Amino acid sequence: MDYFPRIIEKEIARSLQTKPVTVVTGPRHSGKSLLASQLLSKIRGRETIYLNLELPSDLQKLDDPEWFFEAQLDKLVCIDGIHYVPELFTVLKRTVDEKKRPGMYLLLGSASKELLNQDTNALYGYVNYIHLPPLLYMEVSEKTSLETYLTRGGYYPALMADSDNDSMEWRLEYINSFLQRELPQFAGITHRTMRRLLPMLANSNGQTVNYSKIGTSLEVSHNTIRNYIDVLDKMYMVSQLNAWHGKSNKRLVKSPKIYISDPGITCALLQLSNFDAAYGHPVWASLWESVVLMHLRSHFPNLNLYFYRSSYGNEVDIIIESGSMVVAIECRPSLKPKLSSGNKNALKDIQADLTFIAAPVKESYPVADSVVVSPLNELTTQISDFLWQG
Repeated sequence: MDYFPRIIEKEIARSLQTKPVTVVTGPRHSGKSLLASQLLSKIRGRETIYLNLELPSDLQKLDDPEWFFEAQLDKLVCIDGIHYVPELFTVLKRTVDEKKRPGMYLLLGSASKELLNQDTNALYGYVNYIHLPPLLYMEVSEKTSLETYLTRGGYYPALMADSDNDSMEWRLEYINSFLQRELPQFAGITHRTMRRLLPMLANSNGQTVNYSKIGTSLEVSHNTIRNYIDVLDKMYMVSQLNAWHGKSNKRLVKSPKIYISDPGITCALLQLSNFDAAYGHPVWASLWESVVLMHLRSHFPNLNLYFYRSSYGNEVDIIIESGSMVVAIECRPSLKPKLSSGNKNALKDIQADLTFIAAPVKESYPVADSVVVSPLNELTTQISDFLWQG
C-alpha cells in the first residue's frame, strides 16, 4: 500500500513531544495504523511497542494491564483499537502520574472522544485528541483526479481501486460492515432503521435536518432520529455543521446541516458509481461542499465552523469564527463560480471580514472587494494568513 503523507503528522509528532498521551481517532480505514507505523519508525533514542487489540495475542497481553504497563515505562507504547477497551484509560493514569513524561502512549481508536469519555476524564490535562479523517484530496491530488475523488472518496481501498466497480464494491461492503459490526454495540440502535436512514441522509446531504419529517418516514420519534444521527456523528459516518447566529438579528435556521462524512460513501449510498452518474445529480454540489468542510476542519481543528441561513433563504455554506474575525466560505463546484443574490444578502447580514469562494480552479483571484475565488490548495493558507495577521 502506498503511503501518503498526512497533514496532521506534524501535529501528532508535536503532541508526542509535549503530552504524555496522544489519542488519534478516526473512522476505520482512515489510515491510523499506517500513520502510526510511519511515526514510530521515525522515533530515535527510544524503544517503541505496538499492540493491535483486534489480535487475540496482543489483547491477551493486557490481561494484567497494570503489570504490563509498569514493565513498559521507558517505551513509547502504541495501542491500536483503544475503543475496544476504553477502561484502559484509568489504568494508564497511574503510570502517567508516576512518570509525567511526554510521549508515553499513542492510542488509536475508531470512536470519538465523546464515546470514550466515560474513561478519558481520568487523563484530563495529560492527553491530546487529534482526529484523522480519510485521505483529504490535497493529500492525494498528485495521484488522482478531483472527479475520481468526489465519487470514490478518501478511503484508500476505494480511491485506489482498479475500477469503478471494484471501488463501489468496497464501499458497499464498508457500509454493511459498519451496520453489522460497529453499530450493534449501541443499545436501541436497530439495523433495519439505520439501513433506511443512511440513504435518506445521503439524499439530503448538506441540508438542514428535519428530525420530525425523517422520524415520520421511518415510523420512529424525532428524538430517536436525533439519537441515531448523534451516534453516526460520533462514529464518523456523518458530520454535523451548526448554524451561526453571531452578528445577525435576522430570523435564522437553527437546525444543523448533516453531511455524510466521505463523498465516496455518499455516492455508494445513492448508487452513483462514477463521475458521469454523480455529475448533475442533486447531491453533486454537496459532495464538493463536504470535501471543503473536511479540508477546513483538518487544517483548523480548534476553530469553530458554522453555516448561515436566514428564513428568507439567504445563506453561506461555511463560516469560520476566530475571536472577533469572521470568514465566510461559499463552495462552488464550477470553473466559473459566482455568488448568488442570496449569498450576497447573507454576506451583508454576516458582515464577514473576508469571503472566499472555494472552487476547483487552478489559482486564486479576486472577484469583488474582500471576495476571493480560491482553490483548495491555497484556501487554508489564505485563511491562516488573514486570521493570524488580523
